[in-house]
Amino acid sequence: MSATATSDTGANRKEALKGLHSDVFSANMHPFWATTKDVEHDEVAQLMSPQKAVPWVWKYSDIGPLLERAAELITMADSDRRSLVLVNPGLAPRRASVTTMYTAYRFNGVDEIMPPHKHSASACRFGLLGGGNFTSVEGENVVFGPGDMILTPNDAWHNFGSIGNEGALNLSVLDFPLVETLHALEFHHHYTEMENGKEVEKKEQSARYPVDYSKLVYGQGGMMPRFVDHHRAGGFASPQVVYRWEAMETLLDAHKDHDGDPHDGIIIDYVNPRTGGPVFETINYYIQMLRPGEKTAPKRETANLLLAPFKGKGHSIVDGERFDWEEFDTLAVPGGCWVEHVNPSQTEPVILFGATDSPTQKKLHLYKSWGRNQAGDLLRLA
Repeated sequence: MSATATSDTGANRKEALKGLHSDVFSANMHPFWATTKDVEHDEVAQLMSPQKAVPWVWKYSDIGPLLERAAELITMADSDRRSLVLVNPGLAPRRASVTTMYTAYRFNGVDEIMPPHKHSASACRFGLLGGGNFTSVEGENVVFGPGDMILTPNDAWHNFGSIGNEGALNLSVLDFPLVETLHALEFHHHYTEMENGKEVEKKEQSARYPVDYSKLVYGQGGMMPRFVDHHRAGGFASPQVVYRWEAMETLLDAHKDHDGDPHDGIIIDYVNPRTGGPVFETINYYIQMLRPGEKTAPKRETANLLLAPFKGKGHSIVDGERFDWEEFDTLAVPGGCWVEHVNPSQTEPVILFGATDSPTQKKLHLYKSWGRNQAGDLLRLA
């Protein structure tokens, strides 16, 4: 290769550049240079404008009827899943609600139990309707209702459905898009247990823990039994797989008159009781309460957020655009967006269930956040 480059001007150079770019693309490469901003190949500008998630609200008024129709048409004989994944219009057709996470809604008819499976993506399940939501995680059988959160960690065998002669609705938030991007996605459906010295395939997990084990071992907070194994499903996630709404509601009520944070209102994180950190290494979940009439100050963070109103209704201003929401909707707030939340009710609080990929960003030293005060001054928050 010659170390001397020659240049040309005018039409000859334009044609030469066109030919160069054509040859680069046909060789499965991409030119990383900028010529001038009025030409087709300003590659720096293109580098800074890839496919991106956009702020969006999915309405439960759309989700609910679609799930009802699916319940009539899709049986467990057809598929062991009946879920709707929320796809961000800015990322379609990729299955992602924001770049690193997706939310899926699942409805189970009366006494439907799917077979066990496991995957390398981490997930939660948050109860919305019905007291008979069912999940078994590594042999801990859990019946849960509205507001209860269940973890299904990376590589944990689990199955789910409904019991008690009623249908049940829940939503899940997974780091599936992140794991898929890292080419680390795995699924396993062949569940077996040892019986009489032989490996036997099973359609349901045998119970290996007492009822309400998570509450019994981890439910007090600040105290942890030393005589039990706290390393389930590889030991990389919270060993507590059930977080009951009753405990969260009590804590919210105890702090309803607290000053809170001007940019967040009242936020309570779900934590790993062993570490005090996030429940997963990649994503975490939280509850956010907006008191009656509360409006949060503008905040911007690099983390991607998914928010599901659990109680109440209101609106958010995301990068200057208003998004109205009500119970069981989902709001996507992509990283880098300015956001404010508003509870218009003067009598009732708003409760939001939230998910964030900040644990991943913090481990990579990429997380930052900013806010504005009442005067509009820019503040560095983290």
